[in-house]
Amino acid sequence: MTFIKDISFKDSTDTELLEKYKQTNNMQVLSALYQRHMELVYGVCLKYFKEQERSKDAVMSIFEELVQKLQVHEVSNFKSWLHTLTKNYCLMQLRTPKNLKTTEFNPDYMQSVETVHLNGMLEKEEQFSKLGKCLDTLSPQQKETIELFYLKQKCYEEIVEITGHDWNKVRSYIQNGRRNLKICMDKEDE
Repeated sequence: MTFIKDISFKDSTDTELLEKYKQTNNMQVLSALYQRHMELVYGVCLKYFKEQERSKDAVMSIFEELVQKLQVHEVSNFKSWLHTLTKNYCLMQLRTPKNLKTTEFNPDYMQSVETVHLNGMLEKEEQFSKLGKCLDTLSPQQKETIELFYLKQKCYEEIVEITGHDWNKVRSYIQNGRRNLKICMDKEDE
């Protein structure tokens, strides 16, 4: 995109032109100031919109915004202020409802925390129920040692004291009981 530059104010700084515009509201002064930075504005717009025509339209719209905003805002560095104004303008345009892509919300695709939590609780209850049934299939010695070791958190020595069984027997009852529980639980899952 090429721009025609107004050279009538070429010796004036941005600050001088800005002050002159604020004092006189002369559109030629503002136009000369803006023309110095139109390529910057166009580049920023092109970066956000990625469309040449839309970016050209935005350059014109931003100039129109300058007319009001420069009367209200105190600007010390015009170029950086204009860059920020341009960026904000582009972002606001991209956020307008016509640019937002929305889809219909379908609650069937959502999974609620309550459902997941409830499913987990039901699975645990089912596993405990199976465990209870399988515990009843063990020999009395295996059942007693398994309950003491796993459910009551007793160590081998404590189980030996409680049951009066030999240490090796306790170990054997726990190992065999665990194996038999696993076999029973696997059968229940089938």
